Amino acid sequence: MPHAAIPSPTSLSVAQTLAKLPLIIRVVLAGLFGAAGAWGMPPDAQPLALIVYHGGLVVLLASVNRAGSGFALGWAAAFGFHLFGLAWVGEAFLVDAERFAWMRPFAMVGLPAGLALFAGLASAVYVRFARRRPLADVLLYSALFMTAEWLRGNILTGFPWNLPVQTWDRVLGVLQGVAWIGPYGLSLLTVMVAAAAGAAIVYPRRSSLPAIAAAILPLCLVAALGFWRIAAAPAEMPTVPGVKLRLVQPNIPQREKWLPAKAAEHFQRHLALSAGAAKAGVTHVIWPEAATPFLLLDAPDALAAASRIVPPGGALITGTPRRVAAATEDATAAAQIGNALVVLTEQGTLAAVYDKHHLVPFGEYVPLRKWLPIERLAAGRGDFAPGPGPQTLTVPGAPPLSPLVCYEAIFPGEVTAADSRPAWLLNITNDAWFGSSAGPAQHLAIARLRAIEEGLPLIRVASTGISAVIDPYGRILRSLPIGQSAVIDSRLPQAIGNPPLFTEVGNIPFFVLIGIFVAFSRFRSR
Repeated sequence: MPHAAIPSPTSLSVAQTLAKLPLIIRVVLAGLFGAAGAWGMPPDAQPLALIVYHGGLVVLLASVNRAGSGFALGWAAAFGFHLFGLAWVGEAFLVDAERFAWMRPFAMVGLPAGLALFAGLASAVYVRFARRRPLADVLLYSALFMTAEWLRGNILTGFPWNLPVQTWDRVLGVLQGVAWIGPYGLSLLTVMVAAAAGAAIVYPRRSSLPAIAAAILPLCLVAALGFWRIAAAPAEMPTVPGVKLRLVQPNIPQREKWLPAKAAEHFQRHLALSAGAAKAGVTHVIWPEAATPFLLLDAPDALAAASRIVPPGGALITGTPRRVAAATEDATAAAQIGNALVVLTEQGTLAAVYDKHHLVPFGEYVPLRKWLPIERLAAGRGDFAPGPGPQTLTVPGAPPLSPLVCYEAIFPGEVTAADSRPAWLLNITNDAWFGSSAGPAQHLAIARLRAIEEGLPLIRVASTGISAVIDPYGRILRSLPIGQSAVIDSRLPQAIGNPPLFTEVGNIPFFVLIGIFVAFSRFRSR
């Protein structure tokens, strides 16, 4: 039988004191620790907040000896974290308040409650196998929690939002670690340091200090290598010859975007912001996700007007809904609508097309539609048709690119096609759903990691912001804030010559570290 997690009389006095409190009080404390942890995510990105979250949870878990109690504490901490870290989700239900406002409380509470299940299960297992040894328990907690985070990011459609790695958003040198061990690997080392802080409280003996130092050392090593990587990088990345991009941010409020009476006005705003591109030396104009509130490819007059702003030899890259064949064996099935990115030439011809494949649950399709009598949040009825998956598009006058529509940019290791490496990443998005909340800033921070992981520049064009030009080291070269109608004219940074390790091996280093942590924690416990 494993040792209970209850502290011994000679060592774990803090946890022993907590054990005297009613469980409900400790559950509330866990929720407060998790809520404080949300401060560790962008736009604040304060690493100390994650120490409060995970360090506090480690202390609380040492006060219980039943898996059920551990589950309650872990779930409560993660619920508090997601409740405050994802509070911006509720903004989307107010865009069409008459139809969807009633769903807002369910989304704002239900989503965090569901996501917290993963951390709850990890905490239950931790209580079952914790061994009252500092380093062993820190390694075990980190491995179990991050295994749960990986599951959260991959089970069903996956939602890897606000991973612990995001707390380093203000420390670019540390973020470089994702180039080698990926976001889950760097998150693992981050959680280990935060958990070590909790172990320092639970195990106050001097003998625990070497173990705590050993837990901190790996992150320090990765950070040192990351700062060296940045220092060795060119101060300014070389750019692709003959390519200059115009990023168009129209700043159209989501409440007005799909109003039929406003369609022509919105389209004209895109055209006006794109005018004079050729005279400014621009070769490629980029509009955001769903820039046209109509089927552009089915509107000859609009298509002709759009082609007139395309620079000679270049292209217009824009998001637009389009008709696609339904993904069904029934050849007579009616066509569906896809959330597409299209590439248009100056002649108005379609040079390339990409259909978003990772659709947003409830936003672009309704899971379990047969049992849920509701409509998606996005305009229109029925579900969007998903595309086949990541692709590399050939664009006239520019290097090949990998298109990412909206939140497709949040999935590590899933942003490029397996058989062809692009020269840049293009993320078009519409974060107008979330106003000036923390959502757009978090979305930008997550997308930025894809540039570092892949060693590719990332161009981000958002309807209301934040649009940005990001080089392959994750440095934001140019950006437009939320709520501004403007453009960015920028050269396209070149990719890094040798792809980072993560592009070659993916999450293998993460899984190897998990195995080492678990094995070593069992060894140390004996």
